Amino acid sequence: MKVKAFGAKSATRPLEYLEINRREPGARDVEIDVLYCGVCHSDIHTVRGEWGPSDYPCVPGHEVVGKVISKGKKVTKYKVGDLVGVGCMVNSCRKCVNCRKGLEQYCQSGPVWTYGSVDPIDKTITYGGYSQSLVATEDFVLKLPKGIDLAKAAPLLCAGITTYSPLKHWNIKKGMKVGVVGLGGLGHMGIKYAKAFGADVFAITTSPKKAADAKKYGANGVVLMTDEKQVKANRGKFDYLLNTIPVAHNLRPYIDLLTTDGVMTIVGALSDLKDGFHGRQLIARRRSISGSMIGGIKETQEVLNFSAKNKIYPDIEIIKIEDVNKAYDTMVKKGISHRFVIDFKASFKS
Repeated sequence: MKVKAFGAKSATRPLEYLEINRREPGARDVEIDVLYCGVCHSDIHTVRGEWGPSDYPCVPGHEVVGKVISKGKKVTKYKVGDLVGVGCMVNSCRKCVNCRKGLEQYCQSGPVWTYGSVDPIDKTITYGGYSQSLVATEDFVLKLPKGIDLAKAAPLLCAGITTYSPLKHWNIKKGMKVGVVGLGGLGHMGIKYAKAFGADVFAITTSPKKAADAKKYGANGVVLMTDEKQVKANRGKFDYLLNTIPVAHNLRPYIDLLTTDGVMTIVGALSDLKDGFHGRQLIARRRSISGSMIGGIKETQEVLNFSAKNKIYPDIEIIKIEDVNKAYDTMVKKGISHRFVIDFKASFKS
């Protein structure tokens, strides 16, 4: 079936209007009328080929909120009219040790991403949420809690779970000093969740302009990495660092902020990091560097429920799909500390 969408036809072209083909819903599929879709920095990296070659046309978008408009005859979890979400994955092997543990994001065969993967059902390349509708198997669709803010729920499906999952895994709690490195779409959610877990939370940034935003999001303070006095005063003081910087950077100055047994988790940079670091930085204080991706389906449902219950939402700016290229430029050039969300009921009007 033909669906209106926005996508890129090459790594060097802006996103433009497209009509794409969606498969008809199968027995265990739901068809979703897309209401909102968050704009993630991963979308930019993918359509511009910054993480390696992409398949074109590329229709991004993996923070999707919408309404079920049809379903297959064997679907039991959802009914027409239900409000649902689709995050970064739409399938996995379901059989490997990680999938059986509810860690589909670490599927040993590789998850089927919401866009840019081969769909095992019809062997086509998956298209994401920058479109009027989406078809997905019910097991990878999330139920939206009653009363949740629909537009603000969209970024929870990537930015939310990407920051919630490592904070939960490393048991962040009251009495810990936590630093969130970088204050963008991921970073501002990291501050909110770490604060909700009871930690003393500090934004760690190179931008003095973001200090006020950090405190608005709940940070107890700010460490400005361009101020040597602040850096020196905080060396060896942090129990945990959530590093959300989305591009290659030098880890050395951040490692020095960790206390004995301190951990830094990298969630943003899917690329070679700069300059390396000296083993002594880790060995001398038994420090660790870890990585984390999104969460599995069960944990993603958990973050939706937790966020709705505790009123933890991203700060967002709503746009039309026709303004997505402008949003990309703003994200790259200005490093904003909130999330753009596309309103599809206001889009495709021209």
